Amino acid sequence: MNIFKLSLLNCAVSLALLSAGAQAATVDASKLGTELTPFGAEKAGNADGSIPAWTGGLTKAPEGWAPGHGDPYAGDKPLYSIDAGNLAQHEAELPPGQVQLIKTYPGYRMDVYPTHRSCTFPDQLAQRTREFAGQSRIASDGWQLEQAPGLAIPFPMPQSGVEVMWNYKLRYMGKGRRVQASLLLREKSGALSEFKQWDYEYYPYNDPAVKSPADSGGYEAKLLYDVLSPSSRAGEMYLVHGYLDKPQDSWIYFPGQRRVRRAPSFAYDNPIAGTDSLFFVDQLNMFTGALDRYDFKLIGKREMVVPYNSYRLVDKSNKYADLVGQDYLNRDKQRYEKHRVWVVEGTVKADKRHSFAKRVFFIDEDSWALLHVDMYDAKGNLWRVQEGTLWADPQLQACTNFEYTSYDLIARRYIADYFTQEGEVLDLTAAQEGRITDKMFNPNELRRRGER
Repeated sequence: MNIFKLSLLNCAVSLALLSAGAQAATVDASKLGTELTPFGAEKAGNADGSIPAWTGGLTKAPEGWAPGHGDPYAGDKPLYSIDAGNLAQHEAELPPGQVQLIKTYPGYRMDVYPTHRSCTFPDQLAQRTREFAGQSRIASDGWQLEQAPGLAIPFPMPQSGVEVMWNYKLRYMGKGRRVQASLLLREKSGALSEFKQWDYEYYPYNDPAVKSPADSGGYEAKLLYDVLSPSSRAGEMYLVHGYLDKPQDSWIYFPGQRRVRRAPSFAYDNPIAGTDSLFFVDQLNMFTGALDRYDFKLIGKREMVVPYNSYRLVDKSNKYADLVGQDYLNRDKQRYEKHRVWVVEGTVKADKRHSFAKRVFFIDEDSWALLHVDMYDAKGNLWRVQEGTLWADPQLQACTNFEYTSYDLIARRYIADYFTQEGEVLDLTAAQEGRITDKMFNPNELRRRGER
């Protein structure tokens, strides 16, 4: 290769690296609020009308509605159902994981309802997303967040898979919330096991005072779990610090010892205690933790049938024994709609390891929430399938999600996590109204809470 050609090649490589680390050259902020929603989704509906235009979302609560009580779309009837009998007709609009669940479990079906684009965000977030559009950057390592303002969608017009993943990780869910939630699984005997706890969550990045990652102290999230049952584990507490630039730190309080200890293994594909190795740490909340072990490829955007407006499932009139069947969740309580989703493929880097050699993420264009994940082993076999929930909360002026499931296709068992139906508290504005504060989320506070 001559010197001239080598120089051109070096220039091309440099330009590619620059485009991967910055968005400023490709973002047209004038599209936000016109061609696109203020948050980066396509504003128009689709060609056949099965996905309507976005008209602002569900910003006012129907009379009598509260989180966990009522369904704004209770009058809707299913347009059609997808099951083993008509799967071939609808397979193209489903993630592979849903196809496999239908093929694997007799009676598994998906009831598809009219699409409601109910998701929105606060006005201030819309303003800041447009103001700072094009200013967020990915670091030269290809995954760290080098620059991004708080209370904004960092990459409203993403150019890469890792940018979509950061939109998911920093999506607005309020500044903090507290809830009584349960992890549930059916034993092989059919018995229902429940692990109930208080969950306290704090999101420093959902603050307009944050101008860059340094302003948040490098934190993505702070989480505190206070175990209520079973009695053998009651009083245990777990503190997790999620960071923007490294794996999370975690601590455990053991009530019998009255001591706080570091938990260095609470990350990546380490199994979560009490789940029979059916569930890894970084499967929490659909996906959590550092992005450093995967290369993220942006496959594109697709129209797909996904869980949406899950009010019937999350309603507090439900009982866990009725929801959690032996092989899958009660299908009468599930609602699916057709929406546009970003599809991102994560493949383990050559110099890293993870039990899931590949993950495929399906992320809602309106809310940036993760609605479905397919997980593959090193041989390319589909191993686990996760699906989430999503519902609009007019009090929060945003869509939120709690309940999600993880199906292990090899073990033929599943986990139902973050279920709130039988919990006494579902408080989505706890931080805004001072019921939780940043001071709660440190090891000394963990010890103090345990000893009181």
